[in-house]
Amino acid sequence: MKNYRFLLLSTLLMICWSLCGQTVPPNKTIPAAQYYEGGQDAMYKFINENVRYPVLAKRNRIQGECIIHLTIEADGKGTNYSVVKNIGGGCGEEALRVVKLLKFKPPGFRVDVNIPVIYKL
Repeated sequence: MKNYRFLLLSTLLMICWSLCGQTVPPNKTIPAAQYYEGGQDAMYKFINENVRYPVLAKRNRIQGECIIHLTIEADGKGTNYSVVKNIGGGCGEEALRVVKLLKFKPPGFRVDVNIPVIYKL
């Protein structure tokens, strides 16, 4: 009986832990989203599925917005990635990792964009 209680409790804790730290899409329209297949909702769905809330940031209850700057080339490839705003705890590095995974549609010209990644506990 104790094993079942422990199993149930550990399962609930894992579910709560996974739901606890998530990124949320911003309330404003992001210009970079028009070059992503499916638009802003699809872009932030991809970000939410791939981002891992850093353990150090969770432990220290770090929340906020990291901003990643990049250049989308005429062929849709991203270049010149940089962290413009970092909230610490490994959030900036994780946001940069996930934004590098995004695949954009070719706009036909070079465009500089900023992509906010919002961390919320």
